[in-house]
Amino acid sequence: MNLQFQDDRIPGTRLKQSDVDGATGLAFLRKVFFISNGVMLTQIREISGIDSSTLQNWTKRGWVANSRSKKYNIDQVAHILIINMLRSCMQLDRIAYLIQYINGDLEDSSDDIISDSVLYDYICRIVEYMMKCETCVLTSFHEIVEEFTVDYKEPFEGARARLNKALEVIVVTYYATVMKHRAEKLLDRL
Repeated sequence: MNLQFQDDRIPGTRLKQSDVDGATGLAFLRKVFFISNGVMLTQIREISGIDSSTLQNWTKRGWVANSRSKKYNIDQVAHILIINMLRSCMQLDRIAYLIQYINGDLEDSSDDIISDSVLYDYICRIVEYMMKCETCVLTSFHEIVEEFTVDYKEPFEGARARLNKALEVIVVTYYATVMKHRAEKLLDRL
């Protein structure tokens, strides 16, 4: 089964990569934060398409950290985009579990094995590679993830294996999301 699929959107957003000169992952986040060290809720809505009540609900449930002075930092935005990119094909409580599996307590960054912005960058780079890969198959996800995280510095032994397992779940789920959207478009044409 060849996995070639195309999605011209930046994962977790409603923006096309062409809208930001092909940027994705950390490069995209840096463009968003180029002028300021925080973004407002209205900007997150514009980027992601998430309505205010949804984001407030996620915050209330403890899935997203509260903004500081009504602004979200780069890791908070990355965190929101990760949730948004998965929610079409994964239940929110399972997404919360997956993120907790990676980084523990949302409010305590000392137990994080990776920042959310760097995690988002890994996701975007892997997804972009998978979209361009002509020989990728479902069984090769594990090896591809391993290749992309070879430069990852473990804060403790076993952190890389934990990150790789989570990235594999995230990438497969994102692939399912893209395929779901494609199926919906095909159905709408009937």
